[in-house]
Amino acid sequence: MSSPPPRPQPSLRHAGWFSAVPVKVRWLVYLSAPTNAAGGFFFVVIAAYLPELGLGSDLVGLILGMSGVAMVLSAIPLGLVSDRRGRRGMLIAGALGFPPVLLILALTADPTWLVLAGIAGGIAEAAFLATWNALIADGTPLEARNSAFSLSFVVGTTTSGLGFALPLAFPAVQAWTGADSLAVHRGALLAFTAIALITPVGLAFLLRDHVETVRPRKGGTSPRRLGLLYRFSAINGVIGLGAGFIIPLIPTWLYLKFGVLDIHSGPLLALSSLTMGLAAFGSAALAARYGSVRAIVMTQGLSTAFMVSLAFVPNAVLAGGLYVVRAALMNMASPIMDAYLMGIIAPDQRGFASALNSIVWRLPNSVSTVAGGVLLASGEYELPFLLAAGLYLFAISLFYVAFRNVQPRRTETDAAATPEVS
Repeated sequence: MSSPPPRPQPSLRHAGWFSAVPVKVRWLVYLSAPTNAAGGFFFVVIAAYLPELGLGSDLVGLILGMSGVAMVLSAIPLGLVSDRRGRRGMLIAGALGFPPVLLILALTADPTWLVLAGIAGGIAEAAFLATWNALIADGTPLEARNSAFSLSFVVGTTTSGLGFALPLAFPAVQAWTGADSLAVHRGALLAFTAIALITPVGLAFLLRDHVETVRPRKGGTSPRRLGLLYRFSAINGVIGLGAGFIIPLIPTWLYLKFGVLDIHSGPLLALSSLTMGLAAFGSAALAARYGSVRAIVMTQGLSTAFMVSLAFVPNAVLAGGLYVVRAALMNMASPIMDAYLMGIIAPDQRGFASALNSIVWRLPNSVSTVAGGVLLASGEYELPFLLAAGLYLFAISLFYVAFRNVQPRRTETDAAATPEVS
């Protein structure tokens, strides 16, 4: 029989949304905002600015593909290094690697440099991902982790959404200044290059007294703990596989089915990103009330119902509303899942776990996105949603069966111990 869900912590109920999160961790999250905003704008630039320069979609695909390959190949080695040698330097290096990518985009349209920038961005992303969740978990007590990861998700999604929405202001800027689109984009890239530098400089100052825990590799690793990690990542990979069939292709689907142009689908994605951030305010309270596993299953299950409804939606306005609700529900589970994974994994495996989980999600997601594009091109506008929903339901069911009795440890005093199982 499964144990009852943990009771809400008083600090979460009476002292504010994120007051239980240590101050240093809060500032760590806040300092990620400049890079997140720059990252949101970066994706808009890749998709819209490069074609405006006359560069083909094949080059855009190559840049994004090489970035993904670089991330996948470097994430696990960097995660292992962060587990053994410390996280501070790698996190700062990852943040410091992004401004040069923006600078290259601002200064040149040479395909070779753009591909190299994509590779550098992928390595920087890997360094950041391999250390970010682990550093938050290392600095936060167990009872406050859901709040800490909710705060991280709120800041990440809202600030990246603002970066994504920035081009909406460009027509007004052009009319006011008389500058053309090329000049405005380049000016914004240069500005974001400077803004993104705030993150590594701020992190270096914040973590100047941070004491690293150097963890030399031990003679063996508990198969029980590795089994939990592999199961968690495999199930998350099924979610990634399902999402890839349609979620990255929502603007394409809106255009093909309803004739919605990017000037409308872009703001919709920005609104969705902001809504996801706001919805995450409730993640910690939901996990405290129902327990992490039940909260994850509830939110992802409700999201899947909206996913199915999108397959049969009759108009673009309703489609946009349902998509925003679906995204908010699905992503309410993200900070809970991050906190849960860090709680069932020993501290000396958190960097590796973060890297592995990211890779296992991204690889099948990339494959199914190609398949989803083929389906849409053939006029199959409902099937990608149904395939995604089916895989979601399969993964959610597996997750509940595999982890319903696995609880994060409530102390950090025994780093080598396995999670409590009731």
